[in-house]
Amino acid sequence: MPHRDVKSRKRAAGHRLRVGVVGVGYLGKFHAQKYSLIPEAELIGLADVAPRKAEEWAEKLRTAAFSDHRDLLGKVDAVSVVVPTDRHYSVARDFLEGGCDVLVEKPVTATIREADELIALARKHGRILQVGHLERFNPAVLAAREKIRAPIFIESHRLTPFRGRGTEVDVVLDLMIHDLDIILSFVRSPVKKIHAVGIPVLTDKVDIANTRVEFEGGCVANITASRISFEDRRRIRIFQPDTYLTLDYASKEITLYHRTFSAENQRFQLSAEQIEVEPGDTLENEIRSFVLTCLNRTPPAVTGEDGRNALAVAMRISEQIQENIKKIPSIAAYYGVQEGFPELRFQGMGGRRKTNPCRRERKTS
Repeated sequence: MPHRDVKSRKRAAGHRLRVGVVGVGYLGKFHAQKYSLIPEAELIGLADVAPRKAEEWAEKLRTAAFSDHRDLLGKVDAVSVVVPTDRHYSVARDFLEGGCDVLVEKPVTATIREADELIALARKHGRILQVGHLERFNPAVLAAREKIRAPIFIESHRLTPFRGRGTEVDVVLDLMIHDLDIILSFVRSPVKKIHAVGIPVLTDKVDIANTRVEFEGGCVANITASRISFEDRRRIRIFQPDTYLTLDYASKEITLYHRTFSAENQRFQLSAEQIEVEPGDTLENEIRSFVLTCLNRTPPAVTGEDGRNALAVAMRISEQIQENIKKIPSIAAYYGVQEGFPELRFQGMGGRRKTNPCRRERKTS
């Protein structure tokens, strides 16, 4: 656990946590809004490489704007890092080395090596490193956790329409990693075997994927993620001896099915029970947890190691998908001959890919 220094003791004694947000895009602005609503936090400033964006939200939230995240160093005690994944490591590193606690969005970094280095830096400097696996703070997940004892089979679906965000990574690192983190936190057993398939559809990276994850303890998880669906669906079903549980992340509803014996029919049957879920805002829960963790110097709810573990499994899944794509040359051939996809090369298949198939240039006469 990070050490409790004099500065931290002073903050815990009643001082507000000075916070900043780096990256004021779609999600970053929500981080900033939540900080502005938490009494224990003082929003010092927002940083973004697009100055107008930082200035717009800084004006709305009555705080300062910066175009360089390093300008926040010395002014804040903690930051949210909400930049594209390939910048997570460099930005988080600057703040950890500068003595700040860090909440970095998922995935924790682009590589395992970078994740390991951030974990080591946090430990070296006595700082808190929390990873933004948001669903851990979903009120339904919090309520379900005490009901989960010995999962045997887990089935998860995370489907969303195409929104054009997060396409710097594949759907495994964009969406499926949420479910991987939740499942790893439920099962608490090493991964034994993975089988995965997926395919690019609207981008040059895999947009829909399915994986079967087998754990050393015997549990099996079947996970599907898509960012090209016509519907929004975020649900998980967890089967264990005598009961199974269904959880809807979006509606925050849980149904628990028990095996009971009917004296009247002289047989076993299933009975359904709606589990009470305390109302709450998932992102606000996450941000508040981070603020209190920093003030009280307690271990974060989602550690750097948790983020690394989810990333490691996600990368194994992505790598296997690419291997499977190589085995099906007709996939590459199909995209290669279609109008609008002349330069398409899948990850791991060689060649270069510069053109986004969703952004075709118009032909001019």
